[in-house]
Parts: sequence; C-alpha cells; structure tokens
Amino acid sequence: MSSRRSRSRQSAGSGITDDQIAELVTRLQQLLPEIRSRCSDKVSASKVLQETCNYIRSLHREVDDLSERLSELLATSDNAQAAIIRSLLTQ
Repeated sequence: MSSRRSRSRQSAGSGITDDQIAELVTRLQQLLPEIRSRCSDKVSASKVLQETCNYIRSLHREVDDLSERLSELLATSDNAQAAIIRSLLTQ
C-alpha cells in the first residue's frame, strides 16, 4: 500500500482520516503555550497530547485555586459585597 493511500485511509471505525488527525494535532499544538513557544516545528503527536494533558491539569489547578480564593473572599466580605460578587458571577 502506498504511503499516500495509507495516510488517507480512515481509522478503524472512527470515520476520521489520518490526515484529519494530523491536522487536529497541528491545531492543538498551536493552542499549547508550552509547545508554541518552542522554535521546533516538528513535535510528535504523542508529545502534543502529553502536553495537552499537562496543560489541562494546570488549568484545573488554577480554577481550583481561584475558586478557593473566591470562597475566602466571599466569606470575609460583608453581605452587600458578597451579593454584588455573586450577582456578577451569575451573569
């Protein structure tokens, strides 16, 4: 089987081609600050996926930290300030 033919075949049962997967990995690579800052154009798909997982974990930690800080802020604010903050969050 030629290289061209194997690259355009569909992955087993997923309905997406190898070329489409490669394009999605490239797009994902462009979204990742850690990889985007490097000069290297060629990064393996596994490295992109690994960095994606690391970045998502980092974002989760940041959200948890911000949520904790917000809870502390609401607990120390008076009722009027807390009500304003809550109303802003629900918009």
